[in-house]
Amino acid sequence: MQEIKIKGIYKHFKGDYYIVEDIAKDCETLDDLVIYRGLYGTSPLWVRKKEDFLGKVDKKKYPNINQDYKFQLQVIDSKRK
Repeated sequence: MQEIKIKGIYKHFKGDYYIVEDIAKDCETLDDLVIYRGLYGTSPLWVRKKEDFLGKVDKKKYPNINQDYKFQLQVIDSKRK
C-alpha cells in the first residue's frame, strides 16, 4: 500500500489537485484520516479515511479514467538548481 506524503501534491482522478496537510486519528475508531485541501479557489479542508484516499479508481464505474488511484502523488520538479 502507498504511504501518504505530508505536504505532497495529489491529483484526484477527476482532475483537481490537492495538498495533504496532515494525518489525524478518529477519536472513536482510531482510523487514520487524511486532512487535505484543494489547490483551487477557496477550497475548505477535507477529511477522508486513509484507505479510501489511497484506494483504487473503480474502473467499471469510470472506464475512461487512466489514473489507477483516486489520489495520485505528483512529482513536481523544481526549476531552481
